[in-house]
Amino acid sequence: MPELSYHMMHLDSLPYGCTPGRNLLLTSALAVTTALLPQQSLAQKTNAEVAYFAVQTGPLATALQHLQREAGVNIVYDAQDLKETKVEATEFRKAKVGDILRQLLRNKPLRFEEKQGTIILQPTTSATPAAPSRRAAQEVKGKVTDAKTGAALPGVTVLAKGTTTGAVTNSEGFFNLAVPDGATTLVFSFVGYLAQEVAIGNQANVDVTLAVDSKLLNDVVVIGYGSVKKGEVTSSITNVNPREFNRGVVATPDQILQGKVAGLNITRSGDPNATASVVLRGASSLRTGQAQEPFYVIDGVPAASINLVAPDDIVSIDVLKDASATAIYGARAANGVIIITTRRQKPNAAVSYSGYVGVEQVSNTIDMLSGDELRRYLEANSKSLSPADNDEGTNTDWQKEVMRTGLSHNHTISYGGGSEKSAFNASVNYFKRQGVIKTSDSERLIGKINLDQKTLKDKLQLRFTLTNSLLKQNLISDLVYRNMFTHLPTTNIKNPDGTYKENLTRTQYYNPVALLEQNSEERKINTLLGNASAQLTILPNLTNTLSVSMQNESVKGGAYQGRESPVPNSNSVTGLAARGLARRYSVDNSRKILENYLTYNPLNNAHHDLKVLVGYSWQEDKNGDGFQTDTRGFVSDQLGYNNLSLGNPGGVSPNYDAAIAGYSLGISTLRLISLYSRVNYSLLDRYFLQVSVRRDGSSAFGQNNRWGTFPAASLAWNLAGEDFLAGNTMLNELKLRVGYGVTGNSLGFDPLIATQRYSSVGTFYYNGSFIKAIGPTQNPNPDLKWESTAMLNVGLDFGLFGNRLGGTVEYYDKRTSDLIWNYPVSTTQYFVNTLYANVGEISNKGLELTLNATPVQTSNFQWSLTGTLAHNVNKVEKLANEQFRLDQVYTAYPGGSGQSGISTQVVKTGYPIGQFFLPEYAGRDENGLSLFYKADGTTTGSPALADYRYQGNAQPNLLYGLSNTVSWKNLDLNFFLRGVQGNKILNATLANLNIPAQSTANNLPAFSLDEPYGDNRANYYSNRYLEDGSYLRLDNVTLGYNLPIKNEYVKRARVYLTSQNLFTITSYRGIDPEMNLGGLTPGLDNNNFYPKTRSYVLGVNLDF
Repeated sequence: MPELSYHMMHLDSLPYGCTPGRNLLLTSALAVTTALLPQQSLAQKTNAEVAYFAVQTGPLATALQHLQREAGVNIVYDAQDLKETKVEATEFRKAKVGDILRQLLRNKPLRFEEKQGTIILQPTTSATPAAPSRRAAQEVKGKVTDAKTGAALPGVTVLAKGTTTGAVTNSEGFFNLAVPDGATTLVFSFVGYLAQEVAIGNQANVDVTLAVDSKLLNDVVVIGYGSVKKGEVTSSITNVNPREFNRGVVATPDQILQGKVAGLNITRSGDPNATASVVLRGASSLRTGQAQEPFYVIDGVPAASINLVAPDDIVSIDVLKDASATAIYGARAANGVIIITTRRQKPNAAVSYSGYVGVEQVSNTIDMLSGDELRRYLEANSKSLSPADNDEGTNTDWQKEVMRTGLSHNHTISYGGGSEKSAFNASVNYFKRQGVIKTSDSERLIGKINLDQKTLKDKLQLRFTLTNSLLKQNLISDLVYRNMFTHLPTTNIKNPDGTYKENLTRTQYYNPVALLEQNSEERKINTLLGNASAQLTILPNLTNTLSVSMQNESVKGGAYQGRESPVPNSNSVTGLAARGLARRYSVDNSRKILENYLTYNPLNNAHHDLKVLVGYSWQEDKNGDGFQTDTRGFVSDQLGYNNLSLGNPGGVSPNYDAAIAGYSLGISTLRLISLYSRVNYSLLDRYFLQVSVRRDGSSAFGQNNRWGTFPAASLAWNLAGEDFLAGNTMLNELKLRVGYGVTGNSLGFDPLIATQRYSSVGTFYYNGSFIKAIGPTQNPNPDLKWESTAMLNVGLDFGLFGNRLGGTVEYYDKRTSDLIWNYPVSTTQYFVNTLYANVGEISNKGLELTLNATPVQTSNFQWSLTGTLAHNVNKVEKLANEQFRLDQVYTAYPGGSGQSGISTQVVKTGYPIGQFFLPEYAGRDENGLSLFYKADGTTTGSPALADYRYQGNAQPNLLYGLSNTVSWKNLDLNFFLRGVQGNKILNATLANLNIPAQSTANNLPAFSLDEPYGDNRANYYSNRYLEDGSYLRLDNVTLGYNLPIKNEYVKRARVYLTSQNLFTITSYRGIDPEMNLGGLTPGLDNNNFYPKTRSYVLGVNLDF
């Protein structure tokens, strides 16, 4: 037997109200010692902070067991003292253990006290039991092991019941304890295991096995219309809690998920008004936008706007990735489902504030020539500027002139209170962000209130939520991006008379500063969501939930081009003829949802657990209720778009027929009716089954195919619970999951896509005058139906070495059929030459890996890390059939000098979306002119389409992320790395700038200094500009400190510093390698990309 080491512990005094004869579960004098550092010093456990802790309604003992695991503390109590004691559901964010305990014990005859690192719970009054029998002191040795695996358990607390003496097992599970007189029982306790009492008798050696407390595996995971225990999950679901959220300048929920979920690809530009591109497990539709993005559910409300969610209000995000998880949402779930849960009531009155202020700067720019460098280049090539671009001897840096350091700040105040019967929570969030390009910014105000009420002896639970979001955006023209690169640095910003310097002899050539100052566009989005629900417990195992929600969105905007602005307006009027162009628009959208579902739990015992869900859903969307008006010819820019009636006064602009021109937008109505059901069954807590089906009916599809059925089934096997793995000393968790399901995609297209549509098609002459003609512009298709996605998912969840290392490995095979596309048809059969039809197929196959590790965890120091890795193969399997012929679809038209109508990508069977189709660069001829290979291997200066070759694609081979968190006492540091590998980017921006022959009229990048001046083919799109898009980015670094405040008014205070996008390792020559990977043209960098930013943030969190 190895040499034993032991630690004696003696309490200086017993807690008030206890006597030496009291059940000695109330005494503990040594903190849990870890396997790596078994002799760490003790720390004040009640001051330890928990980032997020949720309590479900149920026994207090269960809540305490969860707290022990989450906070890594040891809590000792007598089970009899907690018998029948319940707690209500509540949640804590960044709270100290002591504050959590005070809340849990509120209005209960219990109190707690900390002694030498162990927290002791006991009644506020305690009776004195009979004194134990006396016996002589003796020494007891032994070993503590895991009951299932047989592995040694270090750090187990061993107490001599009825005394203040104890010991802790060493790294090999052994203990040695001198039991004092009078003690007859030893108490063994360890975080995550059931405590055990053993009578000593005359034994000198006591070996004990401890069983895992299965209640600690009962964390709840949201699965749609309900929840299940984490251990019972049979499908692919990733939960992200506030501890893992990205920090910094964060405006929307998608930003806090970036890089946190394997297989979820989120890209966002630096534009404060741009929406992110979100793609889960590869693109599965030929339609773009919402048709390729996940479906959002916010606090149980399907399709709620993410503009209504302040990131500081979020307490949990669940990402449903496979069809067996998402099929319960049927026709809207083909691209996955993201369920967002926000904070609700707290039983006690509490006020919290979180806020930050930050600055943003451009992280990278294109190295353009200065005025002096351009002059030297022109002189070396015996050239000079055109007469209209008189050299004024300047070195104007146009990128610098249009950019600035942006200031951002965010503030959230929340107040919650009430009782266990009636509670409320209210919050207000204000966010403002200045873009790094001048005049672009975003401002948002969100107000939210939650009310919760229990009545009828808690059989009826009523919930009400009202949320209002006001979003104001100042937008800029895409013309700014190109002109800040191409505008000559040899000219001034303004003329001597103060007007902006312009060259009106050129097209698409504008002073970028004037573009920002003379033109403006403002958009206001007001979103209001009301949601009310009632849950009635009909029988102890039968509940009915009714939910009603209504969302209204009002979009109002206005744009104005100044009197001196040379930008062409919508009627192609150039120069200054318009003398002021104003436009206003207003659009209202609404959504109503009614849902009612029953949940029934007929079996719930030690062997069987059966839950049944049956529901009904009704939804109506009305979109596009609005109009747009515009006018021209203003006597003063002071009038702007708020004074349309003052445009085009008599004689100022006689070329226009009307002072105000306007038109209505097309209003559309979409209705969706659904029936759905789900069955969850578990056997012996080891074998799990989930089966669901949803039948959706939609008014959007053809009259022959308005209904669709979406089934799913999944199985899980908890191998760790089997006897044949009982002797494994390393394995703590092992669960195999298999799921298959079918979902639909009815998102992201016109609700009238299947109907005959009419519009103006010209004029005809009748009775002496021309009359507008209305005719068909879209063919009907009564057979148009859902895009359908079938997915197989196989997953393995595991935990090793006392769950110090855990994770998930998953394989999926996703195939989408009946893709909707507008196919060419004969006008001998149809009114119009195209028809929307279901033909194509796309597949996505991939592997995902998530790893969680805690290499070091002691009382004062912890190091944890999480890594994600995802590999996806996307392929177009089919585009045509016998009826609808289509060989390929050419996409990605960057435009540019001499390249109008040139495609750079192709959608074709056997290739992925984002497949580049380009000429192959062959170098230069003896005259310095670019050459390209022909199909026969010879070279040419003018490649034809037949010479193009498949040149790689924009889809990455790998997406990965790595998060590290190191904490020491009250100080913590987190840094997050993420990146992609193996994708291609077409640097069309560099190609369009690399035109040496036009350097007399446009600026050049420094790249062009090595280019022959006379190469007028240098900008031709080819694999010369196709670059490796791989990168590794230090995306986020946060240093935080929890202030040791002891104040009756301030319960918690935390300050932190965050920096985003500190550096990027890449070989890409553009501004930033992070390209939009959604849509049909991923990986295209084409002069329209708002630059990425680097931010620095100082924030604070306060609880009162």
